[in-house]
Amino acid sequence: MPRFCANLTMLFNEVAFPERFAEAARAGFRAVEFLSPYDYQPREVAERARGNGLEVILFNAALGDWRGGDRGLAALPGREHEFAAEFEKALRYAGELGTTRLHVMAGLVSGTATAEERERHRRTYVRNLRDAAAEAAARGVTLTIEPINQRDMPGYFLVTQAQAHAIREEVGAANLKVQMDFYHCQVVEGDIAEKFRRWQPHIGHVQVAGNPGRHEPDVGEVNYPFLFALLDELGYEGWVGCEYKPRGLTHAGFGWLQSWLK
Repeated sequence: MPRFCANLTMLFNEVAFPERFAEAARAGFRAVEFLSPYDYQPREVAERARGNGLEVILFNAALGDWRGGDRGLAALPGREHEFAAEFEKALRYAGELGTTRLHVMAGLVSGTATAEERERHRRTYVRNLRDAAAEAAARGVTLTIEPINQRDMPGYFLVTQAQAHAIREEVGAANLKVQMDFYHCQVVEGDIAEKFRRWQPHIGHVQVAGNPGRHEPDVGEVNYPFLFALLDELGYEGWVGCEYKPRGLTHAGFGWLQSWLK
């Protein structure tokens, strides 16, 4: 049976971030993920999670200046030192929160970038991931990279499943996995089930949302009951992150999820 975790960046926006842990526990979740914990001290986040019986499954590392428009740093030439410093901070938070997975975001690339410039971005990405994976492995942490559709995040460097797995293979680190968001995959290329079958051993985390709209996964063109059954059939043992925008109040949209949480 799939294990679902609540994305506290997208869900429970009716309350402030620190209060969302209690809301997730009240809904029946036993684990959470989120974009970033860095506006809070790690002890505060850890206490909120543990006090509500929640495991922190995943958050993002080395985001750069998110409010200023950055969407990660790993593939950005000239910012390697910034990436390394932020990644070290992410490892420190992971240690205090007991989190064993970090999502490393690639960053944005200009739409007018030449093939030579894109190759430079790719080389930077691979080097940074190799260094980060070595540091993470020493602390028992697995890294994930995630293809993201360019409709939601224009210019993001990593777009397709094949591109992500090619990077993973080139890095060659056992603790580097691909994070497969079924919503992003559907927007970019579809054929979700076959892609999951092909790469399952190298998929470190799954996320879901309905398409179109990125709302609850009980509406839209993606057959989630079929995909959830497939996860069971293939023996997927990871978590499934509920990373969607509720159509209304968060708790009111959990009808699709109640039987799974029970």
